[in-house]
Amino acid sequence: MANKGLKGEVAIVGAADTAVGKLPGRTPAELCVEAAMAAMADAGIDKSQVDGLVTCNAMAQPMLYHAEAIAEYLQIFPRYCISVGAGGGTTFSIVHHAASAIVTGMADVILISMADSMRSGLTREQAMLVQSSTGHPQFEQPYGPTVPAYYALIAQAHMAQYGTTESQFAEIAVAARAWAARNPAAQMREPITVEDVLASRMIADPLHLLDCSLVSDGGSAIIMTSAERARDFPHDPVYLLGAGEGHSHEHISQAHDLTTSAARESGARAYAMAGVGPGDLDLAQLYDCFTPTVLVELEDLGFCDKGEGGAFAESGALRPGGSLPVNTHGGLLSHCHPGNPGSMFALTESVWQLRHTAGERQVADAELALVHAQGGIMSSHTTLILGRDR
Repeated sequence: MANKGLKGEVAIVGAADTAVGKLPGRTPAELCVEAAMAAMADAGIDKSQVDGLVTCNAMAQPMLYHAEAIAEYLQIFPRYCISVGAGGGTTFSIVHHAASAIVTGMADVILISMADSMRSGLTREQAMLVQSSTGHPQFEQPYGPTVPAYYALIAQAHMAQYGTTESQFAEIAVAARAWAARNPAAQMREPITVEDVLASRMIADPLHLLDCSLVSDGGSAIIMTSAERARDFPHDPVYLLGAGEGHSHEHISQAHDLTTSAARESGARAYAMAGVGPGDLDLAQLYDCFTPTVLVELEDLGFCDKGEGGAFAESGALRPGGSLPVNTHGGLLSHCHPGNPGSMFALTESVWQLRHTAGERQVADAELALVHAQGGIMSSHTTLILGRDR
């Protein structure tokens, strides 16, 4: 049952990103603090007003007690302090939980800040270890697959079951790049074509290099508070209207279905809490670590029927001017992907879209946005519905 008590009770009142891409000489902790300070400035508050802090650990600079270490660095002394880890879905899972913490009085003003340096902070050997250590140590790792290979299984299954083509996957990357071309902060802005994607080198059949997300450094942060207090801040608040989670497996070998994910459950729960459906949304930010991920999410979140994600993407629906603007900042495929914090940038982008301050990439009259992320290998899903009005 959806917890309707959360609907419209919490708002995002501050948002900020650091630069992204390759940022040598700046540690993940420094990026995390930089993003945090910028988000507080955006909200018009100082650190003494923050009584809740959430971070995630950094692969390039792991700390035993990460949130406590960042609090110490900032010299804040929160009564709610936690470091979380749920893979790529970390950001949205903790927004759901932080909202509950605000409603139940655990904290009044919560800072969520996340950063990593996956591009400049890891050696090639360390990066390959990260890629190869995700699978089950007994039943998957001995066979040698890396993360792209696991997502290639999903792509192959969808192609076999529904006739999806490599060109349809490629269109998802092309749409992301078309949005990134409008975003001066994006890591990759040069327009690409379907032919460019198909001509890029094969990584894990059928996934080419341009079907795969970037590797980046960067940090991002938001400030959350109660809806009652939100109008005291300088910017239009962005309200949390719905939230839902779905958790189906940890390892891909244990997935019940490769072409249907727990996004069905997380989306249904978020829609129920918000009292809206897919057709009511003005834009969507979908986790795009690999192109087939977006295709499955489009179907499971109800934007098209199961098996029709390829044709939906191929229609141009996801591009600027399309019927469903998706990943308007460029997504993980073209804006940046610094590991677990990657979905933070979809969240800050949604804030700017709903504030109507997104510049050239602004979706006209945007009122409602869906943001969705998943962690593991299509394992743990969280969906949020955000809106300008309660």
